[in-house]
Amino acid sequence: MTIAEICILIACLLPIVCAGIAKWKGFGVPRREGGFDNHNPRLWLARLEGWQARANAAQHNSFEALPLFIAGVLIAQAHGAAAFTIDTLAVVFVLARVAYIATYLADRANLRSLSWVVALGCAIALFFV
Repeated sequence: MTIAEICILIACLLPIVCAGIAKWKGFGVPRREGGFDNHNPRLWLARLEGWQARANAAQHNSFEALPLFIAGVLIAQAHGAAAFTIDTLAVVFVLARVAYIATYLADRANLRSLSWVVALGCAIALFFV
């Protein structure tokens, strides 16, 4: 497995991490007391506020970022691009996405947008290497 392929796996796990962060405070709390509602999780998540709501939004955005990144890696590999270049772009993508999640949770909108642009740039660059 290449570094870029490991990065695909990591990128695929990031939304799950975000979902866990969003739900964390509600685990172990009875549903009648506002705890996580596994019977209607989407409605429960839609009612979150603050950092939990931002973690849920980061989950959605992380899922949205996946197709372009995965396609970019696979296309770059299929066209015989240099492994070092593919791996570097993939690692930077993952680091930028982790920064995106961290800055989203911390409510740092400008830094979040910057990390989003960096990750998007890496995903697009993979199509042209």
